[in-house]
Amino acid sequence: MFTGIIEAVGVIEKIEEKGSNIDFTLTCPFTHELKIDQSLAHNGCCLTVVEVKNDQYVVTAINETLEKTNLGKWEVGTVVNLERCMKMGGRLDGHIVQGHVDKTGEVAGIENKDGSYLITVKYEDNGSFLTVPQGSVTVNGISLTVAKSEDTQFSVAIIPYTWEFTNMQHLKIGDKVNLEFDIIGKYIAGLIKKQNVN
Repeated sequence: MFTGIIEAVGVIEKIEEKGSNIDFTLTCPFTHELKIDQSLAHNGCCLTVVEVKNDQYVVTAINETLEKTNLGKWEVGTVVNLERCMKMGGRLDGHIVQGHVDKTGEVAGIENKDGSYLITVKYEDNGSFLTVPQGSVTVNGISLTVAKSEDTQFSVAIIPYTWEFTNMQHLKIGDKVNLEFDIIGKYIAGLIKKQNVN
């Protein structure tokens, strides 16, 4: 379980294909604190640490993960948002994030608002996902508040701190981003869809 509050960014140092899986080697500021079998969200995708050596660690993405996320687009040098799992007993600063990416979206707009940024993301939907104004959504692992909401796109406002300390500053129009929709919204969308079928 995560909160969508990014702890640090990591950098992809090595990519190694192993059958249909890919091993990613990364560096980050807290590598020395990581343990094997620990859950760590990478751009919002929960991956397990399988190796820690000196200042680098390794995670494995299976084919299903690669098909659902933007991990297959990563290259050596890609900057990745990182969050370790939530500690029980602390404050929940973002929102409840599972680390299970629902789908990818595409950056459709980036507006500089004189200090903040408005990013618009479009996505394909079959009625399973929804956003609402002032609701929560996770983009590349970052818990964000929806500023504008339409059927298959939404916009989020990015404060200067988030812009500077995450990989948001590297986004370009057309880039794929990982999306995890709010868990409560997913349950409601599922119930509505089920009632419409009956």
